[in-house]
Amino acid sequence: MAATRIHRVASLIALLAIVLPGCDTTMSRGPEVSPTSSLGPEPAMPEPAASRLIPTVQIAEAIGWPSGGKPVAAPGLAVSAFATGLTHPRWLYVLPNGDVLVAETNTPGTDKGHGIKGLVMRKTQAKAGAGVPSPDRIRLLRDADGDGRAETVAVFAQNLSSPFGMALIGSTLYVANADGVVSFPYQPGQTSVTATPKPLTDLPSGINHHWTKNILASRDGRYLYATVGSNSNIGENGLDKEQGRAAIWQIDVATGAKRLYATGLRNPNGLAWEPVSGALWAVANERDELGNDLVPDYLTSVREGAFYGWPYSYYGQHVDTRVKPQDSAAVAKAVPPDYALGAHVAALGLTAATGTTLPSPYGNGMFIGEHGSWNRKPAAGYRVVFVPFADGKPAAMPATVLDGFISEKGEAWGRPVGVTIAGDGALLVADDVGNTVWRVVAAP
Repeated sequence: MAATRIHRVASLIALLAIVLPGCDTTMSRGPEVSPTSSLGPEPAMPEPAASRLIPTVQIAEAIGWPSGGKPVAAPGLAVSAFATGLTHPRWLYVLPNGDVLVAETNTPGTDKGHGIKGLVMRKTQAKAGAGVPSPDRIRLLRDADGDGRAETVAVFAQNLSSPFGMALIGSTLYVANADGVVSFPYQPGQTSVTATPKPLTDLPSGINHHWTKNILASRDGRYLYATVGSNSNIGENGLDKEQGRAAIWQIDVATGAKRLYATGLRNPNGLAWEPVSGALWAVANERDELGNDLVPDYLTSVREGAFYGWPYSYYGQHVDTRVKPQDSAAVAKAVPPDYALGAHVAALGLTAATGTTLPSPYGNGMFIGEHGSWNRKPAAGYRVVFVPFADGKPAAMPATVLDGFISEKGEAWGRPVGVTIAGDGALLVADDVGNTVWRVVAAP
């Protein structure tokens, strides 16, 4: 019996040695569909591919930008570095005076799952540049002379717990840690905070399969909306560990009381207010291990009380037969998202175009940071896109705004995450592999 176990372990180690460099020997992918068919309001839903022990793994190895390197901007746009030399910058927030806060952060632990799949995940994420310890701090970037580059880079807050989302309401700055929301008093112009963070409310945390917590303030300042991703791919760690997860919460800032606002979103991240309708919109990452073309990540309006299917179904009422036991009542009420962004693009950043000085094609819609796939061949994402809107809804196919994050050899010079509109109307993009915040403006 012991010899059999040793043989199995040796076989799995040998398999890992094959899989991690990127050999596609682990999943029957089935016929591929056109990349554009998994975009838009009615994406194609091919038959799921057969999943095996180890998921398909193809990750762009993180190497950082060569000297003088930078992303490629779309025609009519220009890109330059707003700040460099950062440490895993993931999320951005612009203060009223134009100062930019950037969360330097990473997972609060190393637990990304158990068993052989968990080992593959940990090795894959390390290769992707996500294996570094979390800096657990927020930096302040200031461009006082208006030349498009921050000459002040200060440590604004530190000793946090994998900080991510930030929101200012009045004179209080809220920060979403991996395990809850805290607040600091804030005065315009200050470059650091010295007060001890004050807890507002906790948020579900644990295994950290999805650890990021983003927040967005309501327009009247009464509430914060907080994203909480799932603790697994499809509930394989037990649904008891998913309580309050795969959801968006509404938090009363006066009392810290919270309630579930929308559920069944596997890993929601970016949040934004759509300026015409006033509706809350989000981007979310869907499930893995169903093949190259399933399931599309998406952009959607967030309806109060709505259930979006996870884990029982995807993109409305497409049942995921891997989930046991199933819940037919939950599937029957699952709401389909508004707009597909393509399978495995890892849509994280989201910001409305409100206030942008980019040229007219980018004046009404949403910018999205696509961090890039880890288990798709060929790779998808690794770019910033723009989805045009009309009458408060997506109105055309996504347009690439920023590309060129991948080398000809398939290595990652950078990976875009958070996106936001600066005080001067430029688009800012956090690049957690390139350790840079990029600035996109209209070309001269």
